[in-house]
Amino acid sequence: MKLNKSRFDLPWWVPRMAETYIRVRVQASPADTAFEELSLLVDTGAAYSWLPGKLLEGLGVRPTRRRRFRTIKGDVVVRDVGHVFVEYEGETAPTAVVFAGEEDANVFGLHALESLELEVDPTTTQVRKSEALLAL
Repeated sequence: MKLNKSRFDLPWWVPRMAETYIRVRVQASPADTAFEELSLLVDTGAAYSWLPGKLLEGLGVRPTRRRRFRTIKGDVVVRDVGHVFVEYEGETAPTAVVFAGEEDANVFGLHALESLELEVDPTTTQVRKSEALLAL
């Protein structure tokens, strides 16, 4: 399935940050045989991961609630939210996921990163295992 990448029209003089991607396996439940392997842009500014609603429905993921989100442009949008399991390098964790529309970017958000005990190294822009989670 073709995923929407996060691209914003920025003036030429605005510095661009390096983009970090993560390859994960997504499934409705760890016991399910159905899954999708995806390469997603890591967005530490997004609370939740945004994946195509049709992909999630195809995996059998059901929305559990609706939430309001403020976009980077300042608009407020309403989207369904559900839960999936994500696997990265043999580690699996549950995370919240937004049922993204066709016009939405598809990203791997902070909740998923933290669920897998991952972080983005600011010097290498690579995903790495967190040394320790914040206890406070």
